[in-house]
Formats: sequence, C-alpha cells, structure tokens
Amino acid sequence: MSQVQVTDLTYGYEGSFDTVFENVSFVIDTDWKLGLIGRNGKGKTTFLNLLRGKYEYEGNITSSAVFDYFPYRISEKQRENCASMFLEELKPGCEEWRVIVELGKLHADAELLYRPFQSLSHGEQTKVLLSVLFSGENDFLLIDEPTNHLDMHARECVKEYLREKKGFILVSHDRDILDACIDHVLVLNRKTIEVQSGNFSSWWENKTRMDHFAMEENEKHLKEIASLKQAAARSRKWADKNEATKIGYDPVKEHDRSVATRAYIGAKTKKMQSRVTQYERRMEREIQEKEGLLQDIEQPVSLKLMPLSYHKERLISCQELSVRYEGAEDDVLKNLTFELVQGERVFLHGENGCGKSTLIKTILQQSCCSHAKLLVTDGEIRTASNLVVSYINQDTSFLRGDIRDFCRERDLEESLFFALLRQLDMERAQFEKRLEEFSEGQKKKVLIAASLMTPAHVYIWDEPLNYIDVFSRMQIEQLILRYQPTMILVDHDIRFQEKIATRVVEL
Repeated sequence: MSQVQVTDLTYGYEGSFDTVFENVSFVIDTDWKLGLIGRNGKGKTTFLNLLRGKYEYEGNITSSAVFDYFPYRISEKQRENCASMFLEELKPGCEEWRVIVELGKLHADAELLYRPFQSLSHGEQTKVLLSVLFSGENDFLLIDEPTNHLDMHARECVKEYLREKKGFILVSHDRDILDACIDHVLVLNRKTIEVQSGNFSSWWENKTRMDHFAMEENEKHLKEIASLKQAAARSRKWADKNEATKIGYDPVKEHDRSVATRAYIGAKTKKMQSRVTQYERRMEREIQEKEGLLQDIEQPVSLKLMPLSYHKERLISCQELSVRYEGAEDDVLKNLTFELVQGERVFLHGENGCGKSTLIKTILQQSCCSHAKLLVTDGEIRTASNLVVSYINQDTSFLRGDIRDFCRERDLEESLFFALLRQLDMERAQFEKRLEEFSEGQKKKVLIAASLMTPAHVYIWDEPLNYIDVFSRMQIEQLILRYQPTMILVDHDIRFQEKIATRVVEL
C-alpha cells in the first residue's frame, strides 16, 4: 500500500479566469476503493488527468503508484479489429490470459476478444476494457463513469465486479453503484475538498447533519449580529445626544449646572463610545465565525415544470405492435401491447437492443415528430390527437453552435433558459462557450432545461441522466414528484426509478 499526496494543488484551464483547484491538499491511500463525488464541471475528470500527468499544474502530486485510466481511447482502426489484436497497445505488458480470467469474473465469454470490437454492445465493450484495466498488478486505477449507456443487467455485472476489487478511484453519479463499491469518498464540494471513510449514503447522511448544524449556527450568528447592531446603534445615539449637551445650556432650565458638569458629561460620553466599540468588536467576531459556515451547503433550487392537461385519460396505446427499421428484415419490437394513461410515469426496462428507443421513436413518429423512418409491420399504435410531446434524446452529438441560437431555434425565452441552467448549477461562464465545448453532463442539462421549459402532455426522456451529477439527479426527482407529469422514461439509475416510477414495462 502506498499513498497519493496532493499538496497546494492549483490548476485552471488556459484562458479561464477561474481556477478548478486552488491550494488543495489531501492524502489518499492506493489500497482504498475511493468514490470521487462532485457536481458537473467541478473537476472530477480533470483531477484524474492531473494524476496521469496530462496537464501542467502548480503545487505537488507525489506517489509511487502507476496510474491507469478507464475508458481507454479506441481508435477507428482498432474498432475494426478484434480486441485480442490491440491489448498491448491499450495496456503495455498486458497478458491475454489475465484478461480472459477477468472476463470470467464479469460473467463474459472469452470470445468477446476475438470479435470485431465495433460489433460488441456497449456492455460487452465495457467488460472487455475493464478486464484489460484490471489485468495488471499493483496499478492504481482511475475509473471514469463505467456504467453510462449500460442496461440494468450489465450495470449489475459491473457493480458486482467492482465490489470485489480495490485500489481505484471511481467517478460515478449512480448512488447504487457508489454505495456498493466504495469504502472512502473524495468529495469536491463547492469551496472545499474533503476525504471521508464510508460510501455515498453514509457521507450524505453526515453531510445532511452537518449542513443542518451549519444553518442553525448561521441563524444563531445572524440573530446575535442583529442584536449587537441594535445595541450599538442605541449606545451611539445616546453618546451623540449626550455629547451635544457638553457645550451651551439654558441657565433657566439648567440652573443647577456647574462648570464641572462638562467633564462629567465627557466621561459619560467616552464610556458610551467605549461600549459601542465593544459591540463592534463582538460583531466582527460573530461575522468571522459565521464566514464559511454555508460555503459547502447543497441547497438545490426547486425547479418548475409546466405539464399540460389532456381531456382524455388514455394518451397512447399499442396493440400487438411489431416494428422494424426501414430496409431491415428483422423486427426490433414484436407483438407489443402497451398503453399510457395520464399521470403515469412509465419506465421502459430491458437489455440494450430490446427496442426501448425504437418504441419511443415510433411514438414520436406517430405524434408527427420528425425522426428516423420506422415501419409498423403489424398491429396498431394510437396517440391522442394534438398530443404535445417534450422529448430528450439520449444522443447529444447534434448540439453545436451558440447556446443563444439554440434558444431561438426552440423558441425558448433566453433569460429564463439561462436562469434554469444556473439552477442546475451551470456556471455563467459556460454561456459564452459553444455547445460542442460543453461536457457531456452540461449538454444533458441543456436538453433537460429545454424540456422543462416546454409545456407538454407527455415528457419522453431517453436516458436523460447519463453524465448528470448526483445532486442534479435529486433535484430532478423532487421536481417530478412535485408536479406529477405524465412520462415515458428510459434510465438505468435504479434509485431514480424506485423514487419516481408508477409502473415498469419489461421489453
């Protein structure tokens, strides 16, 4: 076991005014199963790249550990070949038999190594790359969101696999994965960084308790400061009023006043002014103690949704529906019977390739949206007339250009759209960048914000939470539970599904 020691780390992107890390110091053990937690844009992937020596930085990162990173970058040429042909290129010294052993632990067959890599599903590709990653010895592994785009079964395999491993940093926004696989957390808070033993739930419980205490302390300090301000103002008023009586007096009204009275008034005024100074010093102490109390508190803003109400209960129905893509011979969906009633939140569940996205595209095509041409080969599908649908595509590659152009194209009120993105914790500096420069999590937030601003009868979200940070996920959960929109969703975050689903449809 060795350590990774970070001392006075400071780093900012070239051309940016803000630093990602500033004078950060902490120590982690390479024997830990460490979860890296933070909002989108807080620097999780950046930190992993700093460990790998990808960027220049100020300060020191010292460790004797050898780092390896997931996901590996696969070239187009490699994608056309079998993984067995480029194992050495991914991980120098990689031995094929070790990769086969790791594949077995992931309940995968060795034949995955001998098929063209591009022919493998997302889950199969992930299993191959994780097997390569863990085929070495004594490496400290940096694992960046391994379960994105994986179905429930593949996620469960990866979760069980990582549960038995150690010596890694895991970046994930899936609370179920984090709770199952880690024994320490490295948290990139709003202003500070903390290292703590335990999993996500134990850290969140501690954080909630500490945040509650900090807010109570803050409230106590605010009350004390207000009380001191009032006392200081009263004493200052008395002192000023008293001081004004030193010079000049009415001999008729104050016939008993002597010359010595002036010295007495001066001493009394000085005492009052001293009291004012004491109040001010106590105020400064209270203010100093208050500073920083709320700097790391997560207080997600309540988002708003504008669902439309429809005059009929049943919005979508399918009877013995079979669908295939135009030009293809095989049906993707076969004999599906399905209906959506107003107020339901239906999750489509099944392995990758079972037809979840195909059903969504069929519904969108039926409701007069422009999508890939599909052919209904048998059965029927009906959608309510004039049904308004708000759709989030799982693909973000079409997002390009200026974010203001995006607003104009979708008829979104720009200031409200930006305000909503700010509520989802996107920095204002992002609004000056082109959409293709956004991180995947930030692109997803753009699509979610656009959907939230679109009044609709049905919200259809296809894998909306990929790359979205755990705090924003909880915000979205609260939003859906508050406004109860009618929804069809595909998402593999089991905690999210358990919170909001009214029904799960197996495909």
